[in-house]
Amino acid sequence: MTADERSEPAITAAERPMLEGWLAYHRDTLALKCAGLTDAQLRETSVPPSQLSLLGLVRHMSEVERHWFRNVMAGEEAKSLYCTAEDEDGDFHPTEADTWEEAGTTWRAEIDAAREIAAKHGLDDLSIGRSRKGEHFNLRWIYTHMIEEYARHNGHADLVRERIDGATGD
Repeated sequence: MTADERSEPAITAAERPMLEGWLAYHRDTLALKCAGLTDAQLRETSVPPSQLSLLGLVRHMSEVERHWFRNVMAGEEAKSLYCTAEDEDGDFHPTEADTWEEAGTTWRAEIDAAREIAAKHGLDDLSIGRSRKGEHFNLRWIYTHMIEEYARHNGHADLVRERIDGATGD
């Protein structure tokens, strides 16, 4: 993917297309940050003591998509993909055996599942899952949170990618 292949979010869209446009833009941005790298490069960490890598970020966002759309919005009980009781941050700890092929495929599948779930709901529809305080989330809140989550991690991805090969940009 190149920066030119990303769809810029519309600047005059209605609320839902605007939210979906920004979420798609940020998903594409993470894919762009990973494009053209080897599995070894995708596993490279930023700077000690951080264990942050591009592959770890993609795995993390798979977990985040799964949690907010499948578990919270739809009320599924989808188990964690990479995190375990022994390693609660397992998504951020890829091993030499972990590949872009698996992580990218899993991430895209979770995005597809998120889109299917969201398509069944209006922005004001409440989640089945609840917050720690017992409150339901509306889809609007979940979209906004996902945009924030991607934007934050895309900032991390910018720095990791620059460290790997000097590539900068949005």
